[in-house]
Amino acid sequence: MSDRLDRTFFGRDALIIAPEILGKVLVRVLPDGTRLLLPVTEVEVYRGLDDRASHASRGMTERNRVMFGQGGIIYMYLIYGMHWMLNIVTGDEGGPEALLIRGVGETSGPGRVTRLLALGKDFYGEDLTSSTRIWLENRPAVENFTTGPRVGINYSGEPWISMPWRFRC
Repeated sequence: MSDRLDRTFFGRDALIIAPEILGKVLVRVLPDGTRLLLPVTEVEVYRGLDDRASHASRGMTERNRVMFGQGGIIYMYLIYGMHWMLNIVTGDEGGPEALLIRGVGETSGPGRVTRLLALGKDFYGEDLTSSTRIWLENRPAVENFTTGPRVGINYSGEPWISMPWRFRC
């Protein structure tokens, strides 16, 4: 019996999933067969076309097209020409939402997370519900978590800067 999170889990609103994904275990099978099992400790929500901090706010592009797909797909993108960002698409097809994974285990910071997990462009579009390289497993809900504003989105203006869409345990 698998504890892997399925399409039903990811097919919901990002704001509902965000606190629920805290404490779930991210499993990464490295190319040498090593398995990393790390609890998710921090995420940020990027929600829909209206969210000025979201890559989807200007509509669908080649870069963000997977955000418009079904929940459970990985959206990877490169920032500053050096840091890959791991995002999990959530919600229904056509409604672009994603969770940026900012922390796993003792590692904090989205660039550090992807370096630790050896993730890059080749994970763009990976399906967490069927991948043999990466997936999330169910664990009991985290009872204590905090929320706050997202990081590094001053360009988006208010009210987006102050939205409490960063979740940490």
